[in-house]
Amino acid sequence: MVDLTIDHVQLAIPIGGEDAARSFYGVLLGLSELPKPPEMVGRGGCWFQLGAQQLHVGVEADFHAAKKAHIALATDELAALRHRIEAAGHATKDDSPVEGRYRFFAEDPFGNRIEFMDRVARGI
Repeated sequence: MVDLTIDHVQLAIPIGGEDAARSFYGVLLGLSELPKPPEMVGRGGCWFQLGAQQLHVGVEADFHAAKKAHIALATDELAALRHRIEAAGHATKDDSPVEGRYRFFAEDPFGNRIEFMDRVARGI
């Protein structure tokens, strides 16, 4: 058996979407932007630290938002994060808890589906 772990996850954005990605993932969600390696800078997009992993936001010429496939981000401050997301003008949608962990969905500025959930169960 091979020991695997996730190094990074990549989401696609349209050409020219870097500023909106920085605003959403960096400012709104509070992720720190990482410098891209010199050989990758010319490809566009931006990278963020996401816990021990990374979130790569890459430019795609024929962009189509991910409506089913998604990342799930866990936090200990789900209600506060939801309030910030809604205050920034992004709609949120409840979903049923999974193993006692509340969760909701939102879309990034490009229409990509993002799941937000409690880091630990609330005992429901």
